[in-house]
Amino acid sequence: MDKIRVMIVDDHEMVRMGLSAYLSTEDHLEIVGEASNGLEALKLSEVLLPDVILMDLMMDQMDGIEATEKILKRFNEINKTVKIIVLTSFIDDEKVFAALEAGAFSFLLKTATANELSIAIKKAVKDEPVFEGKVTNLMISRVNKKTKHTQLTQRELEVLQLIGQGKSNKEISEELFIGIKTVKTHVSNILAKLELEDRTKAAVYANQNNLL
Repeated sequence: MDKIRVMIVDDHEMVRMGLSAYLSTEDHLEIVGEASNGLEALKLSEVLLPDVILMDLMMDQMDGIEATEKILKRFNEINKTVKIIVLTSFIDDEKVFAALEAGAFSFLLKTATANELSIAIKKAVKDEPVFEGKVTNLMISRVNKKTKHTQLTQRELEVLQLIGQGKSNKEISEELFIGIKTVKTHVSNILAKLELEDRTKAAVYANQNNLL
């Protein structure tokens, strides 16, 4: 069985050395190279063509998010496959989602054990992502936040759609053939269920979630 070719990208030499040292003891892994920043990783990956890249996020010259996006784009152009596992020191909500949107396959903390890393790498080449528990919770939270409108009744959804179109309570009342007080009740329920402060934010929500 061919070994999994792994490249390590981190701006701290000691981290690279440590990762390389304990991953090299795994029979199924081969450390093919190291890079100290995203720009170097981009250039080196085109030469080494690794199967998996362990990618730090916070680096000079080019961070891990930009490097992930550019490496994946380049590999796609040359019809090659690479899985990028983010390996970072802390969970930052925005960076987590930015990295995933850039195409990161798995997401682990540097506190992960050697065995956990080894398993994540093996799973990556089998198209099985692995996520640090906090990242999984963030993903679930974001999905739930984006789909809160599923809690709305059909009538409340209709009112929300009209709010998104900029309709006033009077206009909504006339269009749906319901009383103003009923419209106000629906609006209050919508704001409560979506955890929004006012109808302006409700209109933004409707537009962002393609409810119009």
